[in-house]
Amino acid sequence: MEINKYIDHTNLKAYATVDDIKKLCKEARDNHFETVCVNPYYVSLAKDELKGSNVSVCTVVGFPLGMNNSMVKEYEAIAAVQDGADEIDMVINIGALKDHDYDYVKNEIETVRDAIDGKVLKVIIETCYLTSDEIIKMTEICNETFINFIKTSTGFGTSGAKLEDVELINEHKGEVLEIKASGGIKTFDEAVSFINAGASRIGTSNGVEIMKNDKKCDCDECHSGHCHCEED
Repeated sequence: MEINKYIDHTNLKAYATVDDIKKLCKEARDNHFETVCVNPYYVSLAKDELKGSNVSVCTVVGFPLGMNNSMVKEYEAIAAVQDGADEIDMVINIGALKDHDYDYVKNEIETVRDAIDGKVLKVIIETCYLTSDEIIKMTEICNETFINFIKTSTGFGTSGAKLEDVELINEHKGEVLEIKASGGIKTFDEAVSFINAGASRIGTSNGVEIMKNDKKCDCDECHSGHCHCEED
């Protein structure tokens, strides 16, 4: 399994330094990860560090609480794209969702979507704070707004991605919508489990460790996450 192409190699720590981001980008280049995911302050740096590679730059908007005004999220997204971001991960207004203000949630997503000039938009719903019904409702809203990904978690909530939540989203998503599982995914086996559950992107700060345990064969069992070739 070429698991590297599933990985958004992430450092969103408040204390991340320039050297930390340069290291992140080098690791992403060396392992051919799909993206690096960095805070907006480091988008320009990451873009420069990844010049000439196939690794994209992802950043976050309304992060990590999602309670910014919609206009602030729109401005953040526009500024990030101007700085070189290829993908935007935006946190929804969780309070508005719980208040059943679905029009606000939907309009905010559409506002950011329309502001980023066709760049990839991932909508973070922070599943740890949601009921199953709320997860289904957000999946439906993401279907209706034709965004690229629904993302489970910021990594700053009370828990990260859970298999049952990804499976629930996968049951209700349309053909266009993809799933990014993020938060607490640390091992190869965990990553494979989320991919098998329906995720097509994995957000993790443990991408290098995951790659060390990647299976090297290409058998059917490997693709299912149950390969025993190394034992043989």
